[in-house]
Amino acid sequence: MNHTTILLVGHGSREDTGNQEIRVFVDQWRARQPAWRIEVCFIEFAAPSLHDGLLAAARSSRRVLVLPLILNAAGHAKMEIPEAIEHAREHAPGVEFLYGPHLSACDPILAILKRRLRQAMATLDMPDPTTTGVVLLGRGSSDRGANGDMAKMARWLQEESDHELVDLAFTGITFPRLERVVQRQVLIGLRQVVVLPYYLYTGTLMQRIHRQVDHLRAQYPQIRFACGTHFGFEKEIFELVEQRVHDLLAGVPDSKLPCDGCSYRELAHDMGHGHSHEHTHAPVHVHSHAHEGAAA
Repeated sequence: MNHTTILLVGHGSREDTGNQEIRVFVDQWRARQPAWRIEVCFIEFAAPSLHDGLLAAARSSRRVLVLPLILNAAGHAKMEIPEAIEHAREHAPGVEFLYGPHLSACDPILAILKRRLRQAMATLDMPDPTTTGVVLLGRGSSDRGANGDMAKMARWLQEESDHELVDLAFTGITFPRLERVVQRQVLIGLRQVVVLPYYLYTGTLMQRIHRQVDHLRAQYPQIRFACGTHFGFEKEIFELVEQRVHDLLAGVPDSKLPCDGCSYRELAHDMGHGHSHEHTHAPVHVHSHAHEGAAA
């Protein structure tokens, strides 16, 4: 690891408290792994930018492990980060860049959601899962695969709990929204609702969620609401990124995100899908190669 830099890529938020939480996460991770060189950058809204972070890591390393601190793979993970890596490879030809997958729908994330659900239920007057609806509330994406990962987590949570109904809602981009899902749960007779945000760190959207739940409490005074919060500091998140590092270094199959250099990504970009938040760098040239069976 002497010549390796781990570059954690956060989404970035207009609300700087969210960016600061990611920096705190990095500080805590460094304390867990003092022998590792760990740096951080952001896709948007915060410095250092993705491009600057990649080039800075390349200047001091022979190998850069790029890890997206992102729950679901949509345009950022599938297109923007791989394009930025290609740009960095052109400017640092002697450096090896390895791109790990996003956190994804997985058992460790499910363990967090189950624990958060138990904690929320404990705050209710009548912690009865048969009369309590659950809403897993995520960011929302134009990428159906990212939304599908959230649907998978909602289904897994229902399978692993005594709740008869675990619904899915989104804060933007796609539907249904939280208000409509709660309306449906009230109509079928549920007397309590637990809202579980599917977010790693705080930001403008997390703040909006808490305001929405406050409005719902006023709109439905007969319903008891419990609202969770983001979960980016849970032990499973540290363990997941550490596993990504070990898998990349060991060359474990499927340890690299297929969209790094994928020809389907290049085609999607040519058709106008996806965009870059960086406008100060030269256009990125992406070389094509065979990539059978990869998701765009």
